[in-house]
Amino acid sequence: MQHRITIKNTDDLDRAAGEFLKEIGNNRIIAFHAPMGAGKTTFTTAICKALGVTDTVCSPTFTILNEYVTKDGVPVYHFDFYRIKDLREAVDIGLDDYLYSGNLCILEWPENIEPLLPEETLRIDITVNPDLSRTVVWED
Repeated sequence: MQHRITIKNTDDLDRAAGEFLKEIGNNRIIAFHAPMGAGKTTFTTAICKALGVTDTVCSPTFTILNEYVTKDGVPVYHFDFYRIKDLREAVDIGLDDYLYSGNLCILEWPENIEPLLPEETLRIDITVNPDLSRTVVWED
C-alpha cells in the first residue's frame, strides 16, 4: 500500500509528523531518501517533537549519530550517513546494535550504507514540489 503525506509549509510540520507516526505503525527503521535541502532534518525534528523529545534536534552530519530521549524515556536514534565513504565506518559505530534495538532509528543519506540495512527498513522518499511543499511517500 502506498502512503503519501503532503507538507504544505513549516506550519504544517506538526500535523504531518503526527500523521506519519500513526501511518508507519511498528516500523522502527526509517530511511529518508531526499536531495540536500529537502527537509530530512526538519521533518525529523517534527517527528521527535511529536514523540515528546525536548532535546535540540540537529543533523548529526559530523557525529554520524545523535541520540534523543522521548517523554517516556525511550531512545530515538538519528543518523546522518552523508560523510560515510566506507561501510566499515558505519559498522564501527555499532550500527547493528542500534538498528536491532527495537527503538526508532531515523536515517538520513541511507543510500551510503544500503548494503547494511535490514530488509524491514522503511524507505521514505521526500520530494520538493514546485510550490516548495514537500511530499513524503512510502510503500509497506
